[in-house]
Amino acid sequence: MTQRVGQKVKLSSIDELLGVPSTEGTVDLDVMTIYPFENHPFRVVDDEKMEELVESIKESGVLTPVLVRPDDEGTYEMISGHRRLHAAKRAGLRKIPAIIKEMTNDDATIAMVDSNMQREEILPSERAFSLKMKMDAMNHRGSRSDLTLSTERTKFHSAESVGETVGLKHSQIHRYIRLTYLIPKLLDMVDAGRLALAVAQEISYFNDTYQQWIWEYIHENGMIKQEQLMDLRQYRDDDSLTQEQMIDILIQKRSTPQTRKKILITERKLNKYFPAYYSQSEIERVIVSLLEQWKASQESEEQ
Repeated sequence: MTQRVGQKVKLSSIDELLGVPSTEGTVDLDVMTIYPFENHPFRVVDDEKMEELVESIKESGVLTPVLVRPDDEGTYEMISGHRRLHAAKRAGLRKIPAIIKEMTNDDATIAMVDSNMQREEILPSERAFSLKMKMDAMNHRGSRSDLTLSTERTKFHSAESVGETVGLKHSQIHRYIRLTYLIPKLLDMVDAGRLALAVAQEISYFNDTYQQWIWEYIHENGMIKQEQLMDLRQYRDDDSLTQEQMIDILIQKRSTPQTRKKILITERKLNKYFPAYYSQSEIERVIVSLLEQWKASQESEEQ
């Protein structure tokens, strides 16, 4: 086995690595010996923030060490610090401070996702693929530690566990993971804010051919609403639909006027919740206020 550079540092847990930055046990590694995490879902782009990071590194160096794990070839896989490594190379650095830690594939995946989730701006596609990678790792790790759990139960438990670490409900986790089933053109539309998450989730259940046709429809006709996709649900597992038939369904649903809803709440029902001295306008104001709060909570859950 090739001799590795530096001394490996032993830490008590992954959480310790992702907590308060520490330079204890740091070694300097050649930047050319570090390669990206396999299928790294977070983009490293040369935007304005990257320019600022490059200038900061030129002035002060890399202040927070990156986290890597060693392989059997004398090189290292990046776990946390892809942007710092890219900026260091651009700044002309030949070495970068690093913490070397032996990790299993599952633990490395979870650590990689957790460290990148600290970023301020994350695209829906980045969140989607990273959450899926973390859930898969937790499922795999869970299946090895408790073989009595059913597949569905394991997935549900993992969704809840992943959600707790990123502040999302398990239903939101599944909604993001559905984005990983979209063709790239549609996923780009989600990242650009041109396709709502709820609509994208609905589209994700169709095969790639149907998704391509839906993308062409959106490209030619503009935005698409979730209601337009309801009549297509019966074709999720069916490849008999033609493109012409799909367009007819989408256009017909778009042109069908919505049925006006009339809700009647009797005075007896209202008296259960409002004092007798409340006027009609006061009751309406309270109801509208509560509905606004409900709508805001629904929109927040979809984000």
